[in-house]
Amino acid sequence: MSALDGALAFVLWLSVGEVVYAYAGYPILLTLLARVRRRPLQRQPITPPVSLIIAAYNEEAVIAAKIENALALDYPRARLDILIAADGSTDRTCEIARAFASRGVRVLHEPPRRGKLAAMNRAAPFATGDILVFSDANAMMEPPALCALVASFADPRVACVGGEKRIRRAASLQAQGEGAYWRYEAYLKRLDSEVNTAIGAVGELFAIRRDLFQPLDTDLLIEDFVLTMRLAARGWRIVYEPRAVTWEEATPSLRGEWRRRVRTSAGGFQAMGRLPEMLDPRRGLVVWQYWSHKIARWVAPFFMLAAFGANLGLAQFDFYRVTLLAQSVFYALALFGYVLQRAGMRVGLFQMPFYFCFANATSLAGFVRFATRTQPVTWKKSR
Repeated sequence: MSALDGALAFVLWLSVGEVVYAYAGYPILLTLLARVRRRPLQRQPITPPVSLIIAAYNEEAVIAAKIENALALDYPRARLDILIAADGSTDRTCEIARAFASRGVRVLHEPPRRGKLAAMNRAAPFATGDILVFSDANAMMEPPALCALVASFADPRVACVGGEKRIRRAASLQAQGEGAYWRYEAYLKRLDSEVNTAIGAVGELFAIRRDLFQPLDTDLLIEDFVLTMRLAARGWRIVYEPRAVTWEEATPSLRGEWRRRVRTSAGGFQAMGRLPEMLDPRRGLVVWQYWSHKIARWVAPFFMLAAFGANLGLAQFDFYRVTLLAQSVFYALALFGYVLQRAGMRVGLFQMPFYFCFANATSLAGFVRFATRTQPVTWKKSR
C-alpha cells in the first residue's frame, strides 16, 4: 500500500468513525455516563405567574384550537397570561384570537411580517409572568404540560426548561422517519439533561425565566437553540422535561419536511458562528455535549462524502471493494426508499437508510443556504 493509499485509508476510517460516533457512539457514551453521574435537580409543584406567548403567522386553521388547548391546561387560570403575537398575519388569525378576549387572551398584531423571533421579542415586554413560555400555534399541549414545565424552576440554577415534541403516527415513510427521529432526539435530550444540561430546547414548547430573556438577533434561524446555549455558556442549567408533552401532526409532504430541516441545518451552521463561547473546551462538559450532540451531526454528511470518495480510491484492494459495496448498497436502499415514498408505498426495510440519508442531505443543503446567505428568516409553512 502506497503513502497515498495509506492517507486514503486514514480518511476513510476517520470519516466512518466520525459518523458512527455522531449517531451511535455519543448516545452509548451518554447512556453509560448517566448510570454513574446524574446532576441533582430540585423539582417542586410550584405555580408561578406564567405568560404563554404564541407566535402566529396566518394560523386561522389552528389558532382557535390552540387557544382552547391553552385554556384547558391544568394550571391556575389566574396565574396564566396568554399572548398571541400575530406576525404579519393576513388571514383571520387575529379576528379569531380576539374572540377570546373575554377569557383573558390578548392579541398583539403588527402588519409587517418580520419572522417568529421578531414576534417573540415584541411580545416579551408585554408579558406579566415571571416565567415566559413559548409555544407554536400548531403544537398542542397535554393538560399537565405547563405544570411539568415550571416545576424545575424551583431549582435556582435552572434558566430554561424544554418540553418534549411528539409526532402523531402517520402511514407515510417520511412521517415514520420524522417520528423516529424525534424519539431518538428526545432520548438524547433526556440523558443530556440528567448528566449536566440539555443541549437546546424544542421551539414548540419551552420556558425561560423572564429576567433572563434578552431580545436576540432578528436574523437567527434557530432562535430557541441560540438562546438556550448562551444561557448554558454562562453557567445556567437547561432542563429537558419529558412530561411536558406537545403533539404535532407529521409534516404532510416530503417537500415540506425538506424545507423545515434545511432551515434548521442552515441555522445550525449559523449558530456555530454565533456561539464562539461554546467552542472553548475550558467550559467543560457542556462543550463536549455541544460538539457531540450537535456539531458532529451537522458536519456528518461531509464525512460521509469523504468516506465514499476515499473508498473509491481504494477500490483496487479486495477488502475495500467489500466496504465500497456495503456503502453502495446502503445508499441504493436509501434511493429505493425515496422512490417508494414518492410512489406512496410503505416498505419498512427502507425507512432507516432513506431517512438517514435524507436528513444528512438536508444538512448539506442547509450549509449551502448558510454559506450563500439564501435562507430567509421568515418561515414557510410545511403543512
